[in-house]
Amino acid sequence: MELDGCLSWKGREIVWGKAGSGPAVVFCHGTPWSSWLWEPFADALSAEFTVYVWDMPGYGRSSKDPAHPVDFGVQAEVFTALLRAWELDRPHVVAHDYGGAVSLRATLVHGVPYASLLMADVVAIPPSGSPFFRLVKEHPDVLSKLPPYVHESVVRTYIGSAAHRELRESDLARLTRPWLGEEGQGAFYRQIAAYDEGFLASNEALLGNLDIPVTVVWGTEDAWIPLATGERLAAAIPGADLTRVPEAGHLIQLDAPVQLATLLRSWLGRVAGR
Repeated sequence: MELDGCLSWKGREIVWGKAGSGPAVVFCHGTPWSSWLWEPFADALSAEFTVYVWDMPGYGRSSKDPAHPVDFGVQAEVFTALLRAWELDRPHVVAHDYGGAVSLRATLVHGVPYASLLMADVVAIPPSGSPFFRLVKEHPDVLSKLPPYVHESVVRTYIGSAAHRELRESDLARLTRPWLGEEGQGAFYRQIAAYDEGFLASNEALLGNLDIPVTVVWGTEDAWIPLATGERLAAAIPGADLTRVPEAGHLIQLDAPVQLATLLRSWLGRVAGR
């Protein structure tokens, strides 16, 4: 999919792409990922749906200005601005990782109406964050000064740990590439340092207000965020379903692509009547 759209928002450049026709489906990525993880799924659905992908500021191909905050609150404001710019009427939203908290905040705090919400292995409620995450939060300035070859090794190991299966070298290289170089290295540690669990607590307190179809999908082998968190999230949302995906870790898009694509199509068939 071509990411040929760009929204200018408060000095940021947010890159996005659109394809297909039919009911709107918007994909939200997480950290340290980008829209690239969702592009194959969006492409597959574009025959029946109008699909949108976007890179959050600080990620992927969007701007990475060190002066711009990249916390949950800002990203939810960006997502709200994007949806309004696209003039979408109650889109179906699909979120992974950090995108869960962002999409929840956009609807629960900013009042953006959705038709449905599917959340896969999301950062949405506390507690969250790996030991590495906590280390970065305590020493963001030190780690951002690592020699480039050490930094690259750290990022590759960290990203690799998100998958239950060994990643193909081409996929690992593609996921690592945005975080290399002076700009990428700084952005990598800034987005972790910006993590604020207070936003997750705020989301959790409002989950009972969700009145749309919601499904939660979770890899049973997620080493970053345990299945128990997904079970607690689904239990807190009125009427939510939980689907467990065996032999899948946090990078469910790469661990179980066929199962996830099948779940997405089945879910959208039910909630969009397609």
